[in-house]
Amino acid sequence: MKKVVIIDDEAPARNLLKEYLTGFDELLLAAECKNGIEAIGIINVLQPDLIFLDVQMPGKTGFEVLQEVDFIPKVIFSTAYDQYALKAFEVNAVDYLLKPYTKERFANAVKKILTDSNDNIRQVQQLTESLNPNHYPQRILVEQGAKLISISVTDIQWIEADGDYTRLHTHQQSFLSNRSMNELEQKLNPVQFQRVHRSAMIALSAIKEVYREASGPQIVLHNDTVVKVSRTYAEAIKKLMY
Repeated sequence: MKKVVIIDDEAPARNLLKEYLTGFDELLLAAECKNGIEAIGIINVLQPDLIFLDVQMPGKTGFEVLQEVDFIPKVIFSTAYDQYALKAFEVNAVDYLLKPYTKERFANAVKKILTDSNDNIRQVQQLTESLNPNHYPQRILVEQGAKLISISVTDIQWIEADGDYTRLHTHQQSFLSNRSMNELEQKLNPVQFQRVHRSAMIALSAIKEVYREASGPQIVLHNDTVVKVSRTYAEAIKKLMY
């Protein structure tokens, strides 16, 4: 049984979704929300498998909800936007229900989402990252099994290469990201993060000490992790010293 949360500020829209949900025995309605602010708390607590998310709502838009929650489930947008505005969703292949929609359209959307494994997770990740393309993110989404976890960039201590991917080390734990080191270097604010090696990047706020060694500088983080600085990036570290 999969938990479902309906998020829409219009009662008729919520009622229609509840009616159509009765045709799917594998889906259990866990909660319904009337605005974006309420939705953030409900999603974080219940961690539903699937949400039906309106775009324009009081308090927070559907986009803002996805950017601010700590847990990202599978998503079906339910919106009154016209087809032209929805092309942004189509590009990222996140399914949507264009109001008014039929029972058949609802069933197709649900079946599509339920049969996807991690595809919808990655599509939501791409969508949320595209919302503010001209700004460095304050939170980023990383995969954890079949779900996405939202972590604050201020929690990241350092990042190391892990094959073609990267591993993000926070105060509490580590997360495997499907982004490469070069991608993250471009995405994260250079005022906060510094590349120190082909396979390592550090948060400047996490630096505890820097040692000069014959082979090059070594950085000790507040958690006592030692990160070697390669010759390529040694000059960048020297510029940080006063």
